[in-house]
Amino acid sequence: MTNKKILIVDDEQDIVETLTFLFESEGFACITAYDGEEALNKAKSEMPDLIILDVMLPKINGYKVCRLLKFDAKYKNIPILMVTARSQEEDKAIGEETGADEYITKPFNIEELTQTVKNYLGL
Repeated sequence: MTNKKILIVDDEQDIVETLTFLFESEGFACITAYDGEEALNKAKSEMPDLIILDVMLPKINGYKVCRLLKFDAKYKNIPILMVTARSQEEDKAIGEETGADEYITKPFNIEELTQTVKNYLGL
């Protein structure tokens, strides 16, 4: 078991539930959000150890959420893994420009995502 917290942000409930189940079974505490505004609020109030962030979100898109967190000294060290259906090179470049630590395209490999999360959390 670990005491690491992961914020999972996606507007698709099935993805949030699947990832929450997966990471809780790995011993992580999971916090969820379904839009960008909720994601920002929870990131700031919960201080997760890592954020899994979709790009196409209601209210505030994932790029903006990432930029707002990465350009704030208090939150800039939280690893952000962008997980998105947007697979164009320009989308990836925007993700990197906003400060995302990883840019993972859907559909993704669950084992690879789990290993990437563990690597960022030093596990």
